[in-house]
Amino acid sequence: MTGSVRRFVLVLGDQLTLDSPALADLDPAHDRVLMIEAPGEATGVWSHKARIALFLSGMRHFRDALREADFTVDYLSLDDSEEPTLIGRLALQLACGRPEILRLLEPGEWRLQQDITAAAHQAGVAVQLLDDPHFLCSRADFARWAGKYSGGLRMEYFYREMRRQHRVLIARDAAKPDQPEGGQWNYDADNRKGYPKRGPGLIPSPEAFEPDALTREVLADVERLFPDHPGSLAHFAWPVTRQQALLALRTFIEHRLVNFGDHQDAMWSGTPFGWHSLLASSLNLHLLDPREVIAAAEQAYRDGRAPLAGVEGFIRQILGWREFIRGVYWRDMPQMAEANHYSHNRALPRWFWTSKTKMACARDAIEQTLQYGYAHHIQRLMVTGLFGLLAEIDPKQVAAWYLAVYVDAVEWAELPNVAGMALYADGGRFTSKPYVASGAYIQRMSNHCGHCAYAPDAKTAQATAKPLCPYTTLYWNFLDRHEAALSANPRTALMARNVARLEPAQRERIRADAQHVLDHLDDL
Repeated sequence: MTGSVRRFVLVLGDQLTLDSPALADLDPAHDRVLMIEAPGEATGVWSHKARIALFLSGMRHFRDALREADFTVDYLSLDDSEEPTLIGRLALQLACGRPEILRLLEPGEWRLQQDITAAAHQAGVAVQLLDDPHFLCSRADFARWAGKYSGGLRMEYFYREMRRQHRVLIARDAAKPDQPEGGQWNYDADNRKGYPKRGPGLIPSPEAFEPDALTREVLADVERLFPDHPGSLAHFAWPVTRQQALLALRTFIEHRLVNFGDHQDAMWSGTPFGWHSLLASSLNLHLLDPREVIAAAEQAYRDGRAPLAGVEGFIRQILGWREFIRGVYWRDMPQMAEANHYSHNRALPRWFWTSKTKMACARDAIEQTLQYGYAHHIQRLMVTGLFGLLAEIDPKQVAAWYLAVYVDAVEWAELPNVAGMALYADGGRFTSKPYVASGAYIQRMSNHCGHCAYAPDAKTAQATAKPLCPYTTLYWNFLDRHEAALSANPRTALMARNVARLEPAQRERIRADAQHVLDHLDDL
């Protein structure tokens, strides 16, 4: 590239929409769209091959869509420079092109925003950072909402305000203005069923997409350049274009939403997707707009094609939780990335990267993660995340693993869910309690315990012929260690009373059993 231009418009790999305001009012003679592939984005954390492939395929398809729409696009592929980092490659482009302005949507990662701004300033280029209208709540609006609360933030109050503001699932009754459809804001209590004892039965498959020529080229590049990275590409079938994402949305709404609510928390061996939507990757890459997803789900309820409880639960994940954790991320960074409320410092067990564990629940969740780059929210929260908390794993290592292995992982979504929700590493900045449970929870919500090497429901080794379930052992150890804090929290006081009832000898036995588990995490 020679000569200077007026503006570079930097499009990041998770901003793949033609509706971006960064693309508005461009003059092809003076403005250029810049997209950068960088090997360092795949190696900063040891990324799953499918995650790398999804981002690269999405970017290359979007590059072609931009060119078809008559944008001038400068595109750097993986092999186009010896410089491995995105920021290094950007700096070279700024030095070469010498634009007056670098325009971009606000990134989804705090570090990246700081680094891009610093690189532009170093090059003497002005930065035009635009609000991302993909989200229904801007960073500034969330900060204003959060400023009304002196204590911890709660998603439920934010969610109700978003429902009212955007008129989502609001009763169509003039006598009940601003009231929720059905009379309740939240139907979570109706959405906690396990599968029947005979199993989940026939579940319509999510939409899958045969890789086209461009995606096959990406898959070959990933195997060539990242051969030692975890995961498999054998099952790669994720949507990588807007057209595919819209089809995935339609298939979910028409065939899977109807039973999503009932079984969204259920787990079953060999059932990697359940009734879940698998739309998070398309949303997080901006291939889908959350407004169209919410509208489609609400219309299914209005048309009588899906029950209110399930539709409300699905919408709450997008309009409530997704928007909420983004706001929390930007409010609490960079401190969130360093949070370690319990001072946990153990290393992540090696089997998180291989699935070679005797714990059936963890093995199943990690096996499917390595196959598909996917596990649903209960597997992430109450299997792998729960283990990370109970086993006292360093939060940074747990968060890096989640960012590496899931195709939908972008930091603004991943870090609050892991550090705040799963690990309670932030000490409850936006959650009211640590989410801890014994193996009995997993036994209730899955069939894993029936074919596991461990016994889920015994407190001590003396009470079972099978080896103790590590989840149960570490759960009672957690209660023992944090009894005072749990007693002071109304939401966990019952747990504290349960451990307080134990005889001193029982507690000593629990501590000894737990220490043995903690000393042999790699061997579980």
